Amino acid sequence: MINYRVLLSVFVFFLSAVNLFAADDADELLYSIAKIMAVITLLSILLVMWLVLIYSERNDHRGELIKAPIRKFINMLTKSTPVEKEHEILMEHEYDGIRELDSRIPPWFHGLLWVTVVFSIVYMIRYHVVGSGNVQAEEWLEGMRLAAEEREILVRSGAFLNEETVTFADDAATLNSGKEIYDKNCAACHGNAGEGLVGPNLTDDYWVHGGGIKNIFSVVKYGVPQKGMISWQTQLDPTQMQAVSSYIMTLHGTNPPNAKAPEGEIWQEEKGDDKNI
Repeated sequence: MINYRVLLSVFVFFLSAVNLFAADDADELLYSIAKIMAVITLLSILLVMWLVLIYSERNDHRGELIKAPIRKFINMLTKSTPVEKEHEILMEHEYDGIRELDSRIPPWFHGLLWVTVVFSIVYMIRYHVVGSGNVQAEEWLEGMRLAAEEREILVRSGAFLNEETVTFADDAATLNSGKEIYDKNCAACHGNAGEGLVGPNLTDDYWVHGGGIKNIFSVVKYGVPQKGMISWQTQLDPTQMQAVSSYIMTLHGTNPPNAKAPEGEIWQEEKGDDKNI
């Protein structure tokens, strides 16, 4: 006979162990793990004691009492005929000495069949009665919509901007941003009005490395190390380089005072390479 005071003592012991962790102000994660381990261990001990109680009091050394509900559940799912009763479901016909068993379809298979029937009805109503029925087309359109949104975000972030794809930005916000960048980083070499100091004049028709938004963007991005101009691609993002390049283009023809003498060659804009986006 199991003394239930033993179970109570075990329970109190594990509660004390858990409280000990809490009393010592242990790490929260360690405390949580300790509680889980204590509960699992306690349940394991209780299960073992329960099994011992059953086996000892009911003399069930083979565990038939434990196996019985499991067998009952399996029989409910399969409704299989015991081997000793198979002669009752033997069919009359015989082929080469082989006779078939007239076994019934298992209930689990019936259940699976009805699940698929119900699912097909719900699917049909959802996608072909209430919906348009063009499931793949709708998924494709939704995917294209999401892709367009992601592309728009990337475009706004400047991820697609480079010396081949850059265009002139003529909106006031971009040009004002470009002027701020120019005044802070470029005016020291090219003059406040682009008239040229150490660097060349940015207002005339002559360009050392070519004019136009793409060439200007390329020079800003990669710099001209042999002439002392640094690369700005590590300090400015693509949208900022587009902004300052667009602002530089607005300086053309302003004829500021004290303009530096022309350098380079006259730049003629190619057809289609204008200032419009």
